[in-house]
Amino acid sequence: MLYAIISEDHPDSLSKRLAARPAHLERLHTLQNQGRLVLAGPHPAVDSEAPGDAGFSGSLVVAEFDSLEQAQSWAADDPYMDAEVYAKVTVKPFKKVLP
Repeated sequence: MLYAIISEDHPDSLSKRLAARPAHLERLHTLQNQGRLVLAGPHPAVDSEAPGDAGFSGSLVVAEFDSLEQAQSWAADDPYMDAEVYAKVTVKPFKKVLP
């Protein structure tokens, strides 16, 4: 089943995000290589694809897991959690309708 992993950043966490980004992306590439990643990306803190020093307010990952517990466990092991980038993470079942 698909799950949406919706993360909210701590304020002023851009430097921590940038430091942990390579390890974060490595995990996403693993999901992608397994054919389980639907989409992933950050939420810019301002209305721009390149928010600069404004940074990001969080992230969204939609991926396939065998269970809600597995999705929650995967989210809890994100390098952004260890780096204290994320203040809150919500994992919900997701039903893709379009496209």
